[in-house]
Amino acid sequence: MRRPELGEMNAFVAVAERRSFAKAAAQLGISRSRLSETIRGLEDRLGVRLLNRTTRSVAPTAAGERLLARLRPLLEDFAGALDSINAFRDKPAGMLRLTVPPPVATLMLAPLLARFLAQYPTIELEVSVDATLIDIVAGRFDAGIRAGERLERDMIAVRIGQEMRGVLVASPTYLDRHPLPMTPADLGAHNCIRFRFPSGIIVPWQFEKRGKKVELMPEGTLTINDPELAIRAAVDGVGVLYTAVGYAAAEIKAGRLIPLLEDWRLPSNAIFLYYPSRRQVPAPLQAFMEFLRQSLPAH
Repeated sequence: MRRPELGEMNAFVAVAERRSFAKAAAQLGISRSRLSETIRGLEDRLGVRLLNRTTRSVAPTAAGERLLARLRPLLEDFAGALDSINAFRDKPAGMLRLTVPPPVATLMLAPLLARFLAQYPTIELEVSVDATLIDIVAGRFDAGIRAGERLERDMIAVRIGQEMRGVLVASPTYLDRHPLPMTPADLGAHNCIRFRFPSGIIVPWQFEKRGKKVELMPEGTLTINDPELAIRAAVDGVGVLYTAVGYAAAEIKAGRLIPLLEDWRLPSNAIFLYYPSRRQVPAPLQAFMEFLRQSLPAH
């Protein structure tokens, strides 16, 4: 019997961790049919079923779970061994996989990607933009970027850039039809554009002034999960919007949005790059962290 190859083991781990052939195929950069054929051939040669499949789900069998637990550290050591030779290169090389939420992708990373890739042409960068909390170990990501309060405690976290601040805005056309709010309580009389997380939670609005904290649940006729669509709705006069300053900055400068309750402080979020504790940080990740340190304003 031909012994399973490393590529087959890697394919199995990808499917078992992602619980999806489609997601695993996208991660590995191969077709779903080829991946399915690889797993089927692996199971045939081992003589044991590794994955239970239905039309809606994929999950490891007991044998698959045991194999997965043994393979994870081996594949990490293999990746570390390959990365260790980067010390002999002029520049770091290899794959760097990141998971980031939409605000970080749009406001922080987008202006930097071209320069990073030009500076490190031998690094292959994959950025997965996802508002949900991702297990970076299970997803085989090298690192993630999130707000500090959403990090797992067993992660190594490095603070990057400035805090992401919030702002309350509305368009001149909306304010022509509605009284200017003077306190957070006045927002009860306004049509608020609400934001919903992938978890289903509506984001509450928080304000602070001279030690007094106020939190309210916005009410309105429009609920959105895309910040750029929310900005467009606010510019068009739909209602009052609570968003990150970076999303609204251009519209504020152009006069299409007006900041509100400026004497109240809106919470700001410290942003961290985080990664699992390892004996050796991959060279592409080290290069990326140093690049961010040099490129982003200090917090």
